[in-house]
Amino acid sequence: METYMEMLTKRAKNAATEAAKLGTEEKNRGLLSVAAELIGQQDAILEENEKDLAAAREKGVKQSLIDRLALSEQRIADMAEGLKQIAALDDPVGEVLYMKTRPNGLRIGQKRVPLGVVGIIYESRPNVTADAFGLCFKTGNAVILRGGSDAIHSNQAIVRAIKAGLRKERLCQDLIVLVEDTSRSVVSDMMKMHGGIDVLIPRGGAGLIANVVENSTVPVIETGTGNCHVYVDASADIRMASDIVENAKTQRMGVCNACESLVVHSGIAGEALPQIVKKLKDHGVEIRGDERARAISSEIIPASEDDWGMEYLDSVISVKIVDSIDEAVAHINRYNTGHSESIVTKDYDNALKFQDEIDAAAVYVNASTRFTDGFEFGFGAEIGISTQKLHARGPMGLEALTTTKYIIFGNGQIRK
Repeated sequence: METYMEMLTKRAKNAATEAAKLGTEEKNRGLLSVAAELIGQQDAILEENEKDLAAAREKGVKQSLIDRLALSEQRIADMAEGLKQIAALDDPVGEVLYMKTRPNGLRIGQKRVPLGVVGIIYESRPNVTADAFGLCFKTGNAVILRGGSDAIHSNQAIVRAIKAGLRKERLCQDLIVLVEDTSRSVVSDMMKMHGGIDVLIPRGGAGLIANVVENSTVPVIETGTGNCHVYVDASADIRMASDIVENAKTQRMGVCNACESLVVHSGIAGEALPQIVKKLKDHGVEIRGDERARAISSEIIPASEDDWGMEYLDSVISVKIVDSIDEAVAHINRYNTGHSESIVTKDYDNALKFQDEIDAAAVYVNASTRFTDGFEFGFGAEIGISTQKLHARGPMGLEALTTTKYIIFGNGQIRK
């Protein structure tokens, strides 16, 4: 007997076959129709989102995670704008990457094609539902979405709006398939759909990602957790440094590109750290530091070894004092998660050294880590932020959702 996930996968597989045939204009019309429908149905979406928020508050979920779950008119407008931006981007499908002629006359090239069926397992953030659809649709893929039980009402409402937009353009509604069964066993089944799902992308906490990476028989693109650092170098502009740390930590605390760890050069720590601490304390951030940091500010409490590698997703940050950029790089590379790292410095050589030697998907000079985002990078949205090194790394836009195939033109050649 066909299982629930087998049934959903079959629907998505059939839809993917049709999606691969769609032209750019058809896809763009569909995206714009869906964007309009999200705005048109925003009241219904917000009403369903409130059900999820009420349940989260009743369970005592911490505020930073409620923020990830919450929608507003502005966030829905941002979702719609993301789809419009995706529509305005070049379609990578069908792009010929190169064409070379061999000595025997064969012309051999490579072109971009869809992946097929993309499966996404994610937690909390319902905006992922629209972003994932838009990117997968533009690249000729069907998408199967399994969001968290905490956002089920929000996700159902968003998917209803997406399907309505597709229906108005007479496009297949199975191009987006929502897994509405929120039981954990369905996640296990989804991870075993090898041959039905072409790639699986987990988005969420460390536990979810580790579970998918370790147990999936479907190829996985790993989107890692974010223990992101800001390093304040000896030559840093202190006002710039404090503004960057404040933004990176407090603009949104429950996201993977928020700063969780602060590293400060000892030569500037005495002057810079009190100013940074004051800004963070104004936002209610708990600061955990080493002995040298605590000697500078009484507002800092002791850090444990676990703090250096922690993704808090909360109003907590760790502080480490170092004596050189080499020590800063070594500390960051030991404890980071390969996500986003930033240096604040006036020293050009140190800036280049940091960018060359830090092992992460995104490395900044004099800017907040909060910019590691598909929307901010000009991708319209993102399918996730990959911290692995194969196929895709960093914010994944349209090209990351394609693969390639070789195309060969001959005029009768046979191999001897």
